[in-house]
Amino acid sequence: MAGERILVCDDDPQILRALRLVLRGAGYEVLTGATAEEALDRAAIGGPHAAIIDLMLPDRPGIEVCRELRSWSELPIIVLSAVTDEQAKIEALQSGADDYVTKPFAPGELVARVQAVLRRAGHAAIEPTIEADGLVIDLAAHSVSLDGEEVHLTPIEFALLRTLAVNRGLLLTHRKLLTEVWGPEYADATPLLRTHIANLRRKLAAGAQRPRFIRTDSGIGYRFTG
Repeated sequence: MAGERILVCDDDPQILRALRLVLRGAGYEVLTGATAEEALDRAAIGGPHAAIIDLMLPDRPGIEVCRELRSWSELPIIVLSAVTDEQAKIEALQSGADDYVTKPFAPGELVARVQAVLRRAGHAAIEPTIEADGLVIDLAAHSVSLDGEEVHLTPIEFALLRTLAVNRGLLLTHRKLLTEVWGPEYADATPLLRTHIANLRRKLAAGAQRPRFIRTDSGIGYRFTG
């Protein structure tokens, strides 16, 4: 389905122009950036439905862009690169890319690949911020505020809150949260999870008489209820 926003990042003006023409011709809105930082800014502000990222960027490797996008977003990522080495492809896919297309590319094939990753993703745009009852979670900036005041979270606490919030309303088991935030080797470390949930709840209470935002399903897990 056309009409989605596609983020394109490439430092070659000619390729950027060609991609813009090809994608607009297919009915997509195109957001562009020539550097990694520009791409991340466009992603946070523009809410693209998919991204096409070059590996060789002037400020940071495209691999790092993939990793950072994947840390706070589920949008489909296609790497577009002149690098044909198998190891580069493997690293890109392991860093969060959903597909890898080599240059020079066939316009029709690229559009078909964009359509395929959008179809698998269900056309969902990224949500740069999550808001609930005075709580604002900025996924791109890794910052949290409550009733206008900044809430200082540790990296683990932020990762835990982010995992709960992006699955708003869904019950996440202890094992699911531990695996997502700490890694599979911590899958059974339930006391560790309970300690961090308690700390997170304390920081999000802000004087409330009852726990806010995080509900316990006894013996099973937690859910974000904002």
